[in-house]
Amino acid sequence: MIARDAAIAGYEGARIHVQHVSCVESVEAIRDAKRRGVLITGEASPHHLTLTDEAVRSLDTRMKMNPPLRSERDRLAVVEALRDGTLDCVATDHAPHARDEKEVPFEQAPMGTTGLETAFAALHTDLVEPGALSLGLVVERMTAGGALFGLEVPQVEVGRQADLVLIDLQAEWTVGEDGYESRSENCCFAGRKLRGRVLVTIAAGSVAYRQRAFALTAA
Repeated sequence: MIARDAAIAGYEGARIHVQHVSCVESVEAIRDAKRRGVLITGEASPHHLTLTDEAVRSLDTRMKMNPPLRSERDRLAVVEALRDGTLDCVATDHAPHARDEKEVPFEQAPMGTTGLETAFAALHTDLVEPGALSLGLVVERMTAGGALFGLEVPQVEVGRQADLVLIDLQAEWTVGEDGYESRSENCCFAGRKLRGRVLVTIAAGSVAYRQRAFALTAA
């Protein structure tokens, strides 16, 4: 389907963006289209970059998502595609669901996992610290999405409103241990100990997020 849509986009001179890339075949189709000059971009989610179908064996409904988790071969292909620029950015694919929706047999549960609160920490823990990707590249890919759609890219400059994120790269925390900022708890990383935590997010000069235990006066 990606190859077909890329061919149509190339014929029409149109742009195309592919969401939630999860397998080798999708990566190869996007890479081939870029080689041919098609105006194609793509993204991957933290869960497809760090988890595989082995996680689904537990039948934990938090692992049920669309597209599904794939094999280790697919995961490695997506990681490499993010590294070499075949994939342009990371998107969380944040899909909250009420507890009663997910607390049903696996076959009946809706697709989706939350991802906003764990996106950076999951990538930092599973990809940056083991050396699969550099910290700089992960930050670049996690902040590149807006530019693909013509949105202004925030800059750190004198006289501009602040658009900043403060991260403690050494902080270790257990996902869900202190609750969630989201009102949903269907996180595929629940119970995982991750390293690296977002403390504060400032958007357009205002605090958009502050980790509960962090005091701004400590910065």
